[in-house]
Amino acid sequence: MDLYNLKKENLEPVDRDPFKLERDIQSLVENNMETLFDIEFVKSEFSLGEFRLDSLCFDHDSNSFVIVEYKKGSSYSVIDQGYSYLSLMLNNKSDFILEYNETKNKSLKRGDIDWSQSRIIFISPSFSHYQKNSVNFKDVPFELWEIKRFSNGTIGLDQHISSSEESIQKIDNRKDSVIKNVGKEVKIYDEKDHISKCSETMLGCWVELRQHLSEVDETELVPKKHYIGLKYGRKSSIYFWFKKESITIEINRGLIKPDGSKSKSYFNIDDPKNISVEKSWKWKTGTKGTTYQISFNKNSDIHYLIFLIKQKLKNLSNRK
Repeated sequence: MDLYNLKKENLEPVDRDPFKLERDIQSLVENNMETLFDIEFVKSEFSLGEFRLDSLCFDHDSNSFVIVEYKKGSSYSVIDQGYSYLSLMLNNKSDFILEYNETKNKSLKRGDIDWSQSRIIFISPSFSHYQKNSVNFKDVPFELWEIKRFSNGTIGLDQHISSSEESIQKIDNRKDSVIKNVGKEVKIYDEKDHISKCSETMLGCWVELRQHLSEVDETELVPKKHYIGLKYGRKSSIYFWFKKESITIEINRGLIKPDGSKSKSYFNIDDPKNISVEKSWKWKTGTKGTTYQISFNKNSDIHYLIFLIKQKLKNLSNRK
């Protein structure tokens, strides 16, 4: 990743400011975990048995734990460490829940956790070709992020994305390996898990909508267990819930606090055809969450749906 300053019509390169210590990366990320990955930081240096996890986090979107590991150098196996840590988590679920509750003073219960969406995030200034290739499977529950620091104070994050359709479960032939055991509970979801619910007609409608969405800059469709999210920046704010003859589009509107004030991102849709329905719920804190729901079926005007979706994306863009 190279960075340049634009002065008039000339580009001036910005020098890199390498991290001297692994701890420097960890401190930076832990202090900005929500901004960088939209997850809640729970505990630094969480020790369990012979293992010590760099950062324990929680993803409220998927209701799952996330382990973040920081590396400086490439002389380690992300596969071995990643699966060892996931195995540790799945075999000691109560310890993770207890640590969260004691640290955050909350009452998370075992049934509140979706262990199938547990994952590991590795962060390093660089990963070797061997490390990147070792996770090049469609169902490895790890994320590899390269982090760079520049002399002007800019921080860059770049994720390595797998391009393979091969399953690591088919590669590992050992019946009782840690990879097989973790794979029994942890799953990486893809588009096929959702579109398999659709009729042939509805599948065609989704393919057309997806094509329009792919033309919108800076967006990415991210499959989760129950839905596919439309990600803009670091967070999904639009969700697609699949059924046989329809897809429910849910657009996050924002929060209303107990005092009546609204979150900065609070969003009002311009919907002349009145096809969106307002939905809301209230948390124990008294804060109300609000969304718009739209039913997408074979009779829907896809161009009008894109018109509505782009309004939310513009709302997010204005917050940058």
